[in-house]
Amino acid sequence: MKNRKLKKFLIVLSVTVILIAGLVFWYSRHMHYDIEPHVSYNADVMDAEGRSYSKASVVYYTKEISPEALMRIYETLDVHPEGKVAVKLSTGEAGNPNYLDPQLIKDLVQSVDGTIIECNTAYSGSKRADTAMHRQVAEEHGFTAIAEVDIMDENGYMKIPVEGGVHLQENWVGKNLAEYDYVLVLSHFKGHPMGGFGGALKNISIGIASREGKVRIHTGGVFSRPPIDLGSLVTNQDVFTESMAEAAKSVSDYEDHGKRIVYISVMNHLSIDCDCVSTPAEVDMHDIGIFASTDPVALDQACVDQVFEAKDGASLQGRILEKNGIHILTHAEEIGFGKRVYRLIDIDTDIME
Repeated sequence: MKNRKLKKFLIVLSVTVILIAGLVFWYSRHMHYDIEPHVSYNADVMDAEGRSYSKASVVYYTKEISPEALMRIYETLDVHPEGKVAVKLSTGEAGNPNYLDPQLIKDLVQSVDGTIIECNTAYSGSKRADTAMHRQVAEEHGFTAIAEVDIMDENGYMKIPVEGGVHLQENWVGKNLAEYDYVLVLSHFKGHPMGGFGGALKNISIGIASREGKVRIHTGGVFSRPPIDLGSLVTNQDVFTESMAEAAKSVSDYEDHGKRIVYISVMNHLSIDCDCVSTPAEVDMHDIGIFASTDPVALDQACVDQVFEAKDGASLQGRILEKNGIHILTHAEEIGFGKRVYRLIDIDTDIME
């Protein structure tokens, strides 16, 4: 009798061990991704190194970070929004001090009579997963004092098509996006614990997606019910960043294939963590400046290049590489959304000359 019980126990134990080993093997293979090295796509650098390219997007730059400089770089873009203008930015998680200062952006937002747009978050522990709390955090951070704030998925989401997507065929965005005629994307460029970095592409993909849409992006379209926590545990990192690129492209396509959207990124308060983290890692890098373009891929590439050129950028460089954040730029270009090659124009010197 004892021998039979022992034999049965050993069989169950063997099967369990085999199943666990198989699961571990599958998980390690399924979750594996290769790290893409950083390569500069600054056209001047490429020219000096003899690297070929067909065409470069223009990225404007100023090292001054002030309301006046923000207005100057916006005016340099020479865009003329008509109708109702949305200003997409992150209002920041409660407890995080690194979000864009409302006093920095106030003049620009009010000059276009803009409405600040956001969507609710989809990760556990966030105070901005609920519309009422999200509005409260936005008020506490000073955004409601400078403009109206619209939580676009308060009443649900709408589906917009993803053209050329590998993982997503549709993107679930905040329903109220349909109410706007033009989008001004104001991004605080910084690190990100999941994407490596957060810039213009993240701001219009994860940032404009509804709660359900955020989960779909994080999981390559497999899951849609918040929170993102479980789905992210079984989603390959490259699938996530590729889905972000695809969602970003769908938003640009929705805005008349990029004709009704423009991008400005501020590189200050540079932590390895996003504004969505309530207790971010300390800022350990100097402020760099303001960058702007009509091409968000070129804009993000220019900001990434700045990080890798910085002598004090080791922490953020490590975060970007660890999460293979550069892959979002590779995939965006592969699906026909923007160009990585850019020509950097300093509006304080190049344009004056």
